[in-house]
Amino acid sequence: MPLCWGQAHTADSLRQMTGSLKQIAGIRRLELADGKARGMRVAEVWTGSGFRFQVLLDRAMDIGAAEYGGKALAWLTPSLGTSAHYEPEMYGWARTWGGGLVTTCGLTHFGQPEVDGAEALGLHGRVGHLPAEGVSVREEWHGDDYVLSLEGAVRQAVLGGENLLLTRRISTRLGATSLVIEDTVRNEGYRPTPHMLLYHCNFGFPVVSPDSEVLIDDEEVRPRDAAAAAGLDGHRRFEPPQLDYPEQVFFHRPRVDADGFSRAAIVNRTLQFGGYVRWRAAELPCLGQWKQMTAGEYVCALEPATVWETPRQKLRAEGRLRFLAPGEEVRYQLELGALFEKTTLDGR
Repeated sequence: MPLCWGQAHTADSLRQMTGSLKQIAGIRRLELADGKARGMRVAEVWTGSGFRFQVLLDRAMDIGAAEYGGKALAWLTPSLGTSAHYEPEMYGWARTWGGGLVTTCGLTHFGQPEVDGAEALGLHGRVGHLPAEGVSVREEWHGDDYVLSLEGAVRQAVLGGENLLLTRRISTRLGATSLVIEDTVRNEGYRPTPHMLLYHCNFGFPVVSPDSEVLIDDEEVRPRDAAAAAGLDGHRRFEPPQLDYPEQVFFHRPRVDADGFSRAAIVNRTLQFGGYVRWRAAELPCLGQWKQMTAGEYVCALEPATVWETPRQKLRAEGRLRFLAPGEEVRYQLELGALFEKTTLDGR
């Protein structure tokens, strides 16, 4: 039975008190009308609890802006653009990346630009710039829960190369303060294909602030490079914005709970507000943390991943690069949501 503003309601009582359930929760499909994002299909979702988020249908059904109770969860940039503006070479990915709560990186590569054999690989791969097809929206009662969901498919394919299909389902419900992403990646080609995947979960102010801290129950954490090594002792806290701040990236191996999930959170203790991500660890055993404290680029990303960020060509050389056989598929699941004064703020 859904809770609305602290009170439990039946389906019949809500029908009697509303002209349409969209008055309190629903999904609305729109098309953006200005700038580089003009023509981009999006879906706005609201749950009636104060939790709202945007699904970018033409960007792999990634999650864009998100908030709870009027407070932003997601970090946004002014660069958001459609796939028509995408520059796949080197760091061109960032010219059309708008931040957002979740950006999918993959499906055959993520991380820094590199060359693997004859293939030049740009920053974080292609899938996050590919539009979804066959998108369906459902708003319906499942027993006592009013479930809001979107489903669609994103294909990453090239002649002579990969043919990978990402099938995505995003769901939430009336009264919820979180969403669930369920993904299946299937090799629909006839040759073994490299597969790497990272979920770039980007939290911004006020979740990220000098009053905030990262909460992860780790088995191991290590810095990516010398810049991160210098900040390892303070990786859980955030400095005020700085004019010149070298990004710091840390690689975590979080503990796994009895249900097979790992969890990480960022909490602003002063506001009693934060955000979390929880994911199935068998498929995503690693977590990256991207800490960027530059003025105007003030963000911390928590990034469940199939591997720690390592050049693909090195993974291949070491025999650690995963390949999907023809017809093989792998499933992923993660949950993201808000933490606030009426919930547990310790991230566990």
